[in-house]
Amino acid sequence: MTRILIVDDDTQLLRALRINLRARQYDVDLAPDGSTALTAAARHPPDLVILDLGLPDLDGIEVIHALRGWSSTPIVVLSARGAQAEKVTALDAGADDYITKPFGMDELLARIRSALRRATPADTTVVIETDAFTIDLATKRLTTAEGDVRLTPTEWHLLEILVRNPGKLISQQQLLREVWGPNYETETNYLRVYIAQLRRKLELEPSRPRHLLTEPGMGYRFQP
Repeated sequence: MTRILIVDDDTQLLRALRINLRARQYDVDLAPDGSTALTAAARHPPDLVILDLGLPDLDGIEVIHALRGWSSTPIVVLSARGAQAEKVTALDAGADDYITKPFGMDELLARIRSALRRATPADTTVVIETDAFTIDLATKRLTTAEGDVRLTPTEWHLLEILVRNPGKLISQQQLLREVWGPNYETETNYLRVYIAQLRRKLELEPSRPRHLLTEPGMGYRFQP
């Protein structure tokens, strides 16, 4: 089933959207604020996000920026902010569509279908090969010259974010937020420990990594 994450602090609206979308065979996750939304998106990546801009903790634009740091999931903004400048800001930040409240359910459903059609199919490249290892993201299988390598769920989550963004610097804060949650953005020691574990399992020379690279004080990148 297509998974849709709805982010809004209006509990009645969340309930109404969940009922309508589930009736049309969508799998629905709900988030009342930005932090919860980012955690939910990291743990269970959605196929589409419906996002209000006026959230109680983070501004919706911040949520768009955070999601776009690692995901190309379509984002449909559903907001009471109707000014043209607000729409331009959201679209420039990475939103795919913008609907102003109040809205018609038929229009929202049509926008959802349109955004899903335009979306680049996920996992077009599910096998990543390097000189040291091969990763099959579809089956979650990792192999080296010595055979299959077992990773913990946390190691898989961290590695998958990096390999889905080849060559791109992913900040420490983003990785901590997406893997452990928004309350762990300062726990950089978590990253050092887990990146070291991954290097020991994957790199030919863990002390001189070629694929899991550190940008001191900034973050990490996967170099194919």
